[in-house]
Amino acid sequence: MSGWVLVTGASGGIGSSICRTLAMAGFHLIIHYNRGVQEAKDLQQEISEAFGVETLLVQADLSDPAGPDRLLSSLFMPVDAVIHNSASAYYGLLADMDSEMVQNMIQLNLTSPILITKQLLPSMMRRGKGNIIVISSVWGSVGASCEVVYSAVKGGLNTFVKALAKEAAPNRIRVNGIAPGAVKTRMMENFTEEELGMLTDEIPEGRLARPEEIAEIVSFLLSDRSSYINGHIISATGGWHN
Repeated sequence: MSGWVLVTGASGGIGSSICRTLAMAGFHLIIHYNRGVQEAKDLQQEISEAFGVETLLVQADLSDPAGPDRLLSSLFMPVDAVIHNSASAYYGLLADMDSEMVQNMIQLNLTSPILITKQLLPSMMRRGKGNIIVISSVWGSVGASCEVVYSAVKGGLNTFVKALAKEAAPNRIRVNGIAPGAVKTRMMENFTEEELGMLTDEIPEGRLARPEEIAEIVSFLLSDRSSYINGHIISATGGWHN
């Protein structure tokens, strides 16, 4: 496999695992980050030395309405695939969220992925190929108390996947999503050991997912092995909330 893949939120746990897995498969990578500059630089060096693929670092705040244009203006190559992985979550009551936080979460998790895809689609359509993958969440289908806005935007992404797949399939562009459950990343560091133990007890598999397991699903969806899978949300929850 080869070609350029844009991975947003690449400095985080799932994003960095996706980058390593795709680099191992021979893809060139556009590594997007916002605040994790050192993590992104370290990841770029690691990937370049280990796999010899080309990489490009791009900084943009996708919770800002100007973020998508900032990201896209830095690209000089045709993008063969995009992995929408940037995300942020808020744990608390909806009534306690301020309006700016709500708007930022909607921009980051939903509006920016749609706008980035909108700009990348014409080139993919002209070339008759492309792959768009959204990292969603189990909460996008079942919803979560105290994560109302996060659940709403992930649900929006799921419907975006299903709708765009119908629109883009005639141009041989595939659009799919992955809905992880609880994944062992820095996002889980806010939970106490007791809370993590209670969460693990709820998961039939008896453990949290590893970021590498989500990355392997991304690799599968980018490969010819999944050539007839389009408009699908793959659940990766260990049997939790299925």
